[in-house]
Amino acid sequence: MSEAKKRIAIVTGATSGIGEAATRKFVGAGFSVVGTGRRADKLAALGNELGEQFCGVAGDAADSNVLDLLFDTAVERFGREADLVVANAGRGLGGSVKDADLSQLPDLLSVNISGTVLLLQKAAHRMVETQKTAFPASAADIVIVGSVVGRHISPFSAVYGASKFSVHALAEGLRREVGPQGVRVSLVEPGIVVSGFQDAAGYSEELTESFHKRFGPLLAGSEVADAIYYIVTQPPHVHISDVVVRPTRQDYP
Repeated sequence: MSEAKKRIAIVTGATSGIGEAATRKFVGAGFSVVGTGRRADKLAALGNELGEQFCGVAGDAADSNVLDLLFDTAVERFGREADLVVANAGRGLGGSVKDADLSQLPDLLSVNISGTVLLLQKAAHRMVETQKTAFPASAADIVIVGSVVGRHISPFSAVYGASKFSVHALAEGLRREVGPQGVRVSLVEPGIVVSGFQDAAGYSEELTESFHKRFGPLLAGSEVADAIYYIVTQPPHVHISDVVVRPTRQDYP
C-alpha cells in the first residue's frame, strides 16, 4: 500500500473484542490507528506491541472531550484528519424488559447511544469537510457496530436490543445525510461473538454455555474485523451499507 493510500483510523472500544481485533487488522494492513478504551494499561500494552502506527487515548467513549482528543491526536500524530472511524464502544445488559437490572440503564444508554451519536456527529462534520475535495479519489468511512438484536427483537435482551435499534436508526439517518457528500456510513451487525461481552452484560455461565451448544462454533472478534476491513477497502464509490455476520448455526435472533 502506498503512503498516499494509507488510512488513518479511530477505533473506540479498542482494548477488547471486536475493537481490538479491528485495531490489529488495520495496523497489520498498514493503517495508522488512534484507539480508545477505559483501560490505560491495555492501551499501553497495545502501543508497545503494535508500534508507532498505534496511539492510545484512555477515557470514556461517551465523553465529548475524549472524542475530540481522538480526532486531534490523529492530526497531531499522523499528520492529517482520520478518514475512518469505527464506532465500536458499547456494553451489554442481559435480561428482558420485565427482569433486566434497570439500575444499569443510565450507563447503557450513555455508552451505547449518547457516546455513539457524539462520535458520529464529530466524525461527520470533519469528514464532510475533507470529502469536498477528496471524493471520489479517496474514501471516508464511518462504521457502526450494531447487533443482530438491533434487527430482530429478542425478549431476553430487549433493553440492550433497544439501544442497538437506536444505533441502527442513527446509522441509517446519517447515511442518507452524508452519503451524497462522499462519506460512507456502514452498519455491521454481529451475532454472538466470543469475548468478554457476556460477562460484562451479566449473562450467567449457563446461558453463555448454551450459546456454544446451540450455535457454536461462535464468532471471534477477528472474523467481524475481517468484515469491517472488507467494507472500508472497497473503491471510494462503492458503499456496503449493511452487513450481518452470524455463526452459521445461529438461527435466531
